Amino acid sequence: MSFLSTDRNLASDSYYDATVQRPATRASLGDDIECDVAIVGGGLAGLSAAIELADRGHDVVLLEAKQVGWGASGRNGGQALAGLACEQDTIEAQLGLDEARRVWAMTLEALTLIRQRCERFHIDCDWRAGYLSLAVNARKARDLQAWHARMQALYGFETHWIEPSRLPSWIGSPRFHSGLHDPMSGHLHPLKYSLGLARGATELGVRLFENSPVIALDPAATPGGSVRVRTASGSVRASHVLLAGNVYLQGVAPVLESRIMPVGTYIIASEVLDPGLARSLIPSGSAVCDTNFVLDYFRVATNEVASPSGPPSTEHRMLYGGRVSYSTATPRNLKASMQRRMAQTFPRLASTDVEFAWGGFVDISMNRAPDFGRLSDRQHRPGSGFANVYYLQGFSGHGLALTGIAGRLVAEAIDGDARRFDTFSRIRHHAFPGGRLLRMPALVAGMAYHRLKDLL
Repeated sequence: MSFLSTDRNLASDSYYDATVQRPATRASLGDDIECDVAIVGGGLAGLSAAIELADRGHDVVLLEAKQVGWGASGRNGGQALAGLACEQDTIEAQLGLDEARRVWAMTLEALTLIRQRCERFHIDCDWRAGYLSLAVNARKARDLQAWHARMQALYGFETHWIEPSRLPSWIGSPRFHSGLHDPMSGHLHPLKYSLGLARGATELGVRLFENSPVIALDPAATPGGSVRVRTASGSVRASHVLLAGNVYLQGVAPVLESRIMPVGTYIIASEVLDPGLARSLIPSGSAVCDTNFVLDYFRVATNEVASPSGPPSTEHRMLYGGRVSYSTATPRNLKASMQRRMAQTFPRLASTDVEFAWGGFVDISMNRAPDFGRLSDRQHRPGSGFANVYYLQGFSGHGLALTGIAGRLVAEAIDGDARRFDTFSRIRHHAFPGGRLLRMPALVAGMAYHRLKDLL
């Protein structure tokens, strides 16, 4: 069984799907058409790029293999965070401090962009500001406090340090030692946000086709020419192409596949909680992550429910994520095992039922830095015909905010100003070791080592 078929099963019990009303499925591509830019992938990166390109006057076609937001974009933990999945010193080592500061500033721009798009397209996606990063012991607290001081000194990034004595007013859990609060980051309902962006894109004239998996790219005969994007029942000829399918490209661009790995991550949603209990668990209403290498992430999600006899009521649920899989195999007894993890963090939820359990695959790069570029740069063959094919991948679990700015950067590049895009494209990446057959077992072994370190 492929990871894609496994992912189909993971999508079936999502709290997000249960709390939205999807529009009617859009038509699939059934003709041969032309446009300025063809986008492969109807997740947040593809939708963001479509909006930015349409704003710049380009004729855009977007092809989605299933439905908009079907993959990680509509199933993730809902945490929109500043920064990258890798540490800033990874970027500093490759690009220098000045460029690393520019990268950091772009991740903050990504958070602003979310709020701007929600306002522009009237997207009610339950945005709430605030993020807690929590250390589970004194050693990890020292590391986190050093990060807090360094980011303030070198990047001017202000976060609030929380001493152990003050932590109970921020988190109703005995598990944590201390932490920091970031007021700029936050959380939202990712599927509501994805569907809102899709609606906004179509209002701008983007032609969006669902159930239209791409099977091949046909380069032009001459360098710099158009590219034909083929599906089973049609094609799009475009001057530029953006590949924004991440781990779901399924062979469309084999040269990119060894640079990312599909990693399964899993989330549960509790039964409806008493509002007072929900507020006491995370009094600030922030999103939360611990600082372990194999981390847990959680938040209290709210959803308005219509009432036939009065005003709508608000439901509160704990959404708790973690339990990653590096082998594409879904953990056994997922609901029960995730409920135990939730109860270890919040003992008051030990007898709380779990109503939803789901998961999906995110794409991680070897160094956890995002991997943006042009396909011709990876082909190592001048005149390969893919000079105008761009790609965005390797968000490594930080994609909810980062995809938005990524779409803006690639639109700037297609529009003739590649300076910000090329800041990211200069980040060096390596293939995962072991080739197609051995790279996944090697990663499983490596992550087992890091999990053991966390436990010890």
